[in-house]
Amino acid sequence: MIRPALLLLAFASGIGLSQPARAETCDDLWYSRNEIYKAQGYCFRTQRGISAFGNAGCQYDNVEDVPLSANQRRTVAEIAREERARRCPR
Repeated sequence: MIRPALLLLAFASGIGLSQPARAETCDDLWYSRNEIYKAQGYCFRTQRGISAFGNAGCQYDNVEDVPLSANQRRTVAEIAREERARRCPR
């Protein structure tokens, strides 16, 4: 489920908006990026990730092993660039 305030880079994930909407906060960006990983079976290691998403049903310990589509990879990369540009904490 996409959080209403986000719709971040919806065009990159195939929703088809003509211009990307912007996330409101660094927390929104973090959540958006990790929501993609959770949906594909990533096992979170940090307390923040585990608290937000849990690890039930997770399959991949290494983020690089998570099977993402090309659109998902582009979206994750765009979110990460925005996080860096905003100097969001990692």
